[in-house]
Amino acid sequence: MPEAFLQYVAGCLVEKPEKVSIQEIPTSEETIVELRVDDEDIGRVIGKNGSVARALRTMVSAIGARKGKDYQLEVID
Repeated sequence: MPEAFLQYVAGCLVEKPEKVSIQEIPTSEETIVELRVDDEDIGRVIGKNGSVARALRTMVSAIGARKGKDYQLEVID
């Protein structure tokens, strides 16, 4: 579920939306959602002092809470 949200939001933030990649990795306790973007766009996804990444993590956690799952977002550079 968070893939569609992240694909849309990250695609709007970056210069190269075709390079946005999202992968879910289920573990026993949580599901890790990895967000990868082009090297030139990593700053746009992290934001000043990490504000954009923090907002994305909050939204992904909220999506998980509605579904009864624990999602953790990791921005991979």
